[in-house]
Amino acid sequence: MKHIFISLVVCLIFTTTLENAYGQAELLPISHDLNIKAGKKIYFGDSLKNHSSLQSYFVDDLSETSDRDSLFLSLFPEAKEWQSKNWLYRKLFTEHLIEVKNDEYSFYADFLPDLQIGKQGDRNLWLNTRGAQLGGKIGKKFAFYSYFYENQGKFAKYYSDYSFNNKVVPGQGFTRSSGGGGVNGALDYNYSGGSLSYTPVKYVNFQAGYDKNFIGDGYRSLLLSDNAFNYPFFKITATLGRVRYMAMWAQFIDFSQHEFGLVDKPFPKKYGVFHYLSWNATDRLSVGLFENVMWANRGFEAGYLNPIIFLRPVEFANGSPDKALLGFNASYKIADRYVAYGQLMINEFRAKDVFSGKGHWANKQGGQLGIKGFDIFNVNNLYAQVEMNRVRPYSYSANDHFKNYGHYNQPLAHPFGANFQEWLGIVNYRYKRFDARLQLTSATYGLDPEGMNYGKDIYKSYDTRPADEGFFIGNGIKTKLFYTNATLAYVLNPKNNLRLEIGYAYRKESNSMMNDKQQIINIGLRSSFRNLYSDF
Repeated sequence: MKHIFISLVVCLIFTTTLENAYGQAELLPISHDLNIKAGKKIYFGDSLKNHSSLQSYFVDDLSETSDRDSLFLSLFPEAKEWQSKNWLYRKLFTEHLIEVKNDEYSFYADFLPDLQIGKQGDRNLWLNTRGAQLGGKIGKKFAFYSYFYENQGKFAKYYSDYSFNNKVVPGQGFTRSSGGGGVNGALDYNYSGGSLSYTPVKYVNFQAGYDKNFIGDGYRSLLLSDNAFNYPFFKITATLGRVRYMAMWAQFIDFSQHEFGLVDKPFPKKYGVFHYLSWNATDRLSVGLFENVMWANRGFEAGYLNPIIFLRPVEFANGSPDKALLGFNASYKIADRYVAYGQLMINEFRAKDVFSGKGHWANKQGGQLGIKGFDIFNVNNLYAQVEMNRVRPYSYSANDHFKNYGHYNQPLAHPFGANFQEWLGIVNYRYKRFDARLQLTSATYGLDPEGMNYGKDIYKSYDTRPADEGFFIGNGIKTKLFYTNATLAYVLNPKNNLRLEIGYAYRKESNSMMNDKQQIINIGLRSSFRNLYSDF
């Protein structure tokens, strides 16, 4: 980490000696809900400036005149004069709990509740989350953001099973049982995160954080998603004309062999470096190239420090002990309303095996295709999206779990891991402050028989495969998953996404050995823009 600090200091000294040009440092949270609401600004605003596949977004890319809060408020009806003069109304519906703003700096702070009650058959469900966030800007070059959540909850059976088996509440960190009860009991967990963003000149941004990142235009990402828990990272983003380049170094945790709820020593660490080059080739076409290397804990690897370099030759020069991942992302804007997008992920590629049709285990690739539309059928605020994701067995895995593409017992890309095909559809409609959403997901994947490895679990070594050929998506215990979720919400405050929400979910997982059906209904007071995935 010392080398990163030295590089950062050198970069800062250099950039601050340039002319007084600057760029916006304030970032938007990674949020599907926000991306739907602001989608027309993201894709059909200044197409030369924003790079839709690289999140978090810069506020300045979406609006020359608005800050983060103004952008949020612009998505909802303006307050009437009597409402804007009423202090209680403003605090409930249009302002942060604490809000300070002037020409030189701004600051905000909020209490973020997520309080829910629900039912799954005769199983009572509940969630008691008390959160807080704070953030702000100093001038236009420096921005900061921090949050903390304390949680206790009892979840649906499949969700609790996952949390106990993986020792982590999905995307939310290490957990322990609360009050006993084992897998049928409640879970107790807390977590925090935040980031610092500094833009000394308009061409370069530096970000240090303990948070998540996302690369792609879809609901899922096969390259890097926000599915897993937070991790510390340092990121440099450089923009020149139509081109944006990101280099990021991150530290991850692997406690796959750690006992549930036991915390008595530091978790084992591993590291990753990421490069992503985004090019807005035309006003409609955007393409991106991705590369990553993961390595086990042998200290920080100095050979990966250069931010502008092809990683594969460096990995080979180190004796090829690490795991490399390559990817391609593309999107195309259609008729100023629709966006077609896709991804290609390559973990390993050998042409003779790919085209042989024999299902060689080393064919570790994945693909995504999708289309989404804003104001479809000429209906304001009606959004729809259809997406297909497909990943071959053993993708993202390695010969040991310290080098796989995972963190905190979860995949860094798609939550299904590998050996799956998924179709999903999302429809969202917003009328004033009412927000309705429907999601349908259908997937096929191969679960592992006892003691065997057919390539879905990325934490199993690919050296434990039962053969070299004959591997196709669904091998193992072929399993079907159908998941649907419908929610209706009333947004109280756009600045922190505080809303009253009622939801219904149905999940069916079936194969030759089981037919598990679960229905969940819940109601609650929720806030924040975080993505929490339960569609697995």
